[in-house]
Amino acid sequence: MILLNEFQKIVFIGAGNVASHLGKALKDAGNEILQVYSRTEKSASLLAQKLETTSTSNISEIYSNADLYVISVSDDNVDQILGKLTLKDKLVVHTSGFLPMDTLKQVSENYGVFYPLQTFSKSREVEMRSVPICIEANTPENLQLLNSLAGQISSDVRQINSDQRKVLHLSAVFACNFPNFMYAIAEKILQNHDMDFSILKPLILETAQKIQELEPANAQTGPAIRGDERVINAHLKMLDNYPAYQKLYQIITDQISDTKKPETNNQ
Repeated sequence: MILLNEFQKIVFIGAGNVASHLGKALKDAGNEILQVYSRTEKSASLLAQKLETTSTSNISEIYSNADLYVISVSDDNVDQILGKLTLKDKLVVHTSGFLPMDTLKQVSENYGVFYPLQTFSKSREVEMRSVPICIEANTPENLQLLNSLAGQISSDVRQINSDQRKVLHLSAVFACNFPNFMYAIAEKILQNHDMDFSILKPLILETAQKIQELEPANAQTGPAIRGDERVINAHLKMLDNYPAYQKLYQIITDQISDTKKPETNNQ
């Protein structure tokens, strides 16, 4: 049995963005990363070099002597991994925001979730102490273990069940993935008119900073919330050459307009 507050021996199954950041944070906290597995030897080897450990692209070669196994692959590939993996009584977790915890019960008697709520890119450092880590486990003992481990790398550890985590993941898509796609649209429009995206960065930063103090609904500005039909129609006309973006603009504008309150007086 693993003792609380002991450093762990960990195997990462997956070598993507989440595994890269979690692996580094857990290693820096004093845990031993025994091995990295990935379907491609190149990916496994690159992360293993960063974590100063060994790698494999053969799932049958995954070490059996770790304390914890972290499955950090895309949701679509989890079933393929689980069908080839048997860990008996070893503690195994996944890092998915969507998959139920019970997805892992076929692999081990001890299982849980270790979900960091953050957007990760390999080329960008993240301050892990401020990243919420959502944990869940199939027994109180396993929950204690995950709580202790998460506390090594984050100041915000929360017990979130599978149903809550699905809602959280959906909300995160709206709060993170969709806005980032909007940035990409803005960049493309500017580039097509010989302007640089960097001019929008102060605006983007202020938009994010405002919701630290205001509710998002109260921070909304722009032509849709003001009901400025002349500007809206002009924008739609400007998007004639971008029919997909034009449709997206109209849908979002309609949604914002529906939330408008009579007392709204945004500039």
